[in-house]
Amino acid sequence: MVTCRGKSSSNQWWYLGGGLLVIGMVIMAGSNTVFAKKWVYPEAMKQDVVEDYHGTKVADPYRWLEDSDSKETVDWVTKENELTRSFIDTYAKRDAIEQRLTKLWNYPKYSLPNKEGDRYFFSKNDGLQNQAVLYMSKSLTGEPTVLIDPNKLSADGTVALSGTTYTEDGKMMAYAISASGSDWQEVHVRDIDSGKDTDDLLKWCRFSGIGWKKDKSGFWYNRFPAEGEVAEEDRSNYNKVYWHQLGTPQEKDVLVYEDKANKELGFSPYVTEDGEYLVLYVYHGTDPKNGIYFRKTDSNGEFTHLFELNEAMYTPIDNIGSTVYVHTDADAPRGRVIAVDLAKPGKENWVELIPQKTEVIDNVTMVNNELVVSYMKDAHHQLMIFGKDGKFRREIELPTIGTVQGVAGDREDTEMFFGFVSYTYPFTAFRYDFKTDKVEVFRKPDIDFDGTKYESKQVFYQSKDGTKIPMFITYKKGTKLDGNNPTLLYGYGGFNISMTPTFSIGRVMWMENGGIYAVACLRGGNEYGEEWHQGGVLDRKQNVFDDFIAAGEYLIKEKYTQTKYLAINGGSNGGLLTAACTVQRPDLWGAVVCQVPVIDMLRYHKFTVGRYWVSDYGNAEENAKDFAYMIKYSPLHNVKPGFKSPPILITSADTDDRVVPSHAKKFAAMLQANDAGDNPILLRVETKAGHGAGKPTSKQIEESADIYAFLFKIMNIKPLTV
Repeated sequence: MVTCRGKSSSNQWWYLGGGLLVIGMVIMAGSNTVFAKKWVYPEAMKQDVVEDYHGTKVADPYRWLEDSDSKETVDWVTKENELTRSFIDTYAKRDAIEQRLTKLWNYPKYSLPNKEGDRYFFSKNDGLQNQAVLYMSKSLTGEPTVLIDPNKLSADGTVALSGTTYTEDGKMMAYAISASGSDWQEVHVRDIDSGKDTDDLLKWCRFSGIGWKKDKSGFWYNRFPAEGEVAEEDRSNYNKVYWHQLGTPQEKDVLVYEDKANKELGFSPYVTEDGEYLVLYVYHGTDPKNGIYFRKTDSNGEFTHLFELNEAMYTPIDNIGSTVYVHTDADAPRGRVIAVDLAKPGKENWVELIPQKTEVIDNVTMVNNELVVSYMKDAHHQLMIFGKDGKFRREIELPTIGTVQGVAGDREDTEMFFGFVSYTYPFTAFRYDFKTDKVEVFRKPDIDFDGTKYESKQVFYQSKDGTKIPMFITYKKGTKLDGNNPTLLYGYGGFNISMTPTFSIGRVMWMENGGIYAVACLRGGNEYGEEWHQGGVLDRKQNVFDDFIAAGEYLIKEKYTQTKYLAINGGSNGGLLTAACTVQRPDLWGAVVCQVPVIDMLRYHKFTVGRYWVSDYGNAEENAKDFAYMIKYSPLHNVKPGFKSPPILITSADTDDRVVPSHAKKFAAMLQANDAGDNPILLRVETKAGHGAGKPTSKQIEESADIYAFLFKIMNIKPLTV
């Protein structure tokens, strides 16, 4: 039940009284109390909106901000952006920060080469191009030709190439493009030799898989309902698999699979390397317990359920004939590799090839008819090679503690490529020759940064319940640990995503100027397998916040920093993390950067693909038990009158259709209305940008410059390199 008062028939918002007061058991929002404030914020109107959750009435005074297109919302956001700009632009070194970031950013960046037929495909950004360009070469040393340049698709670089799939011989490709950071994709088809697109155009695609038929006559793909086919709230439901015959319009595509009884399921199709099987990866939101269905590509019959949904994670690696090699956490939360015969797929017939061990299996690829396994040991990678029989062959030595970022190669190839990265080691491509057992650098970046001047170490600290949590800490060699170092603490803690070491231009600039960068590997991720993930979901989500708070306390205790120099940062689910920790421990942080956050935990599932996240968060609307724990940490609902916020910059984007911008807007309005402190509470809403994917380089640099200008100004950092 929702009670809503405050919107007149003239479509103007109005408000009676100074706060929300509802008779009965009510969670309060707003206050009549007037605080003396240093900062004058744009006025955010309050609605008398109250919703009943299992007998508890919850106020939602800023629900009007969920309408991004209303004049009231647009006007308010414009004023918020103006306030933020006035704070950041008055920092004298802001432009110098942007100049340094631009110089650091300006170096060629390559992807790993992907071989199809006798051709190699790779992407390259010359340095400051808004989007990476897709190239093709007939050999590793041959002259590459431009295949697709996304920079020519829009004047401002906001159209991105978001996916590519090639035929077996590398002569045809399907590619997806996305605009303004949207998750929605349009799929096109290109004849690679002629360099021309066909007339094929597919719409209504989002997180779509594509599986080419071996004869190149067409491909299977999945999509959502077209606009108008279903109610708006069901646009991310009813995912279906279709067959697209090349040269025919999309409306002629043949429905291959759907599940009307389970509208929330998704089906991502692909074709096995030998072209024999059409496989459906079946998923329910972000729940890692997926299903696998298959049938012969030349069949129109029913799909066989190889693995059922909701049992475990199953990732097929490859197949040789009817034997499928699978990476799974079934009866092995840290992962194992099994072989399954499609003729007798029962669990009793599974053959275990690589058993579970202490380290977590992160990824498995089959190259040279061998199993290439990336293990995680305390959140950093090891790279091992096993035979198809599961026998250990060799370990590939990595440059330092870091992350194997991608392995490229097919089963019959005698070479493979892998990327490696760490906090002080920019992405470098390596080539491994199976015949000679030699590793060599394939492409090394030429960047204006000397990683040897910095050190990166791993420490372990105790969380509130005694759990040991790993954390990486990186800084310039010779830094004195006297408690006076600006320190940026980053975290995520959710959806099986592991915080292994990575390289960031922004973090480099931060460390150049004397900053310490710390990354806490919180529960909710996959650093120690599915048990670690489960330790930070649903009614255990508070563990994630406790882990992060304990990280901050550790950094202060060990004299890396002190409160006024300790900033926290996170995005998306990490934005929820930083927001919750801001509300729970405002005394601990000197500054907060909260990016594209999930904030309203009672309503998040109602927007775009929010319902995908129920397996991690729960659903407060449908489940009273979920509501009971979610209301305790939901940042929007735990800001009390008189709250003294640390300095905070909240960022979002107007076309984010992953985490809608109303989360950030409502949180900023709530903090500003209840603030009793002297610190700035700022909101930055980007235009023509989404959740982050496909964001043009120019916008990335501009946003980074704003973030670091905010931190430098708040902490009164005297720049050394800008």
